Amino acid sequence: MQSKASANMVRIAPRKARLVVDLIRGKQIGEALSILAYTNKAATPIVEKVLKSAIANAEHNFDMNIENLVVTEAYVNEGPTLKRFRPRAMGRASRINKRTSHVHIVVSEK
Repeated sequence: MQSKASANMVRIAPRKARLVVDLIRGKQIGEALSILAYTNKAATPIVEKVLKSAIANAEHNFDMNIENLVVTEAYVNEGPTLKRFRPRAMGRASRINKRTSHVHIVVSEK
C-alpha cells in the first residue's frame, strides 16, 4: 500500500529542490526526517512538510505502521515559471525567471 503527498506551485527552483529530495529517496522515515533536520537548504522545510503529510496520510487513511514506512518515490517536477523584468542600462530590460516546483513524495511499508 502506498501513501502520497504533494505540494504544487511551490516558489523554489526545481534544481534546488531536487538536491534535498535526492537525500531522502529510499530512506526509512526516521532517517529521512533526521537528514532533513540537519540539512541547511531553502527547500528543506517544504520537503519536510510534504514528507510529514505523506506520513500522516499513511497513518490516517491506510492504517499503516509508521515504523515500517520507507520513502519509495520522491521527485520534483517543474511548475509554471513567473516571468519578471529587471531594468538595465540604456533603457533595456532583462528577463528574470522565477521558477516554481511540484514536490511529490510517496511512502510505503517495507
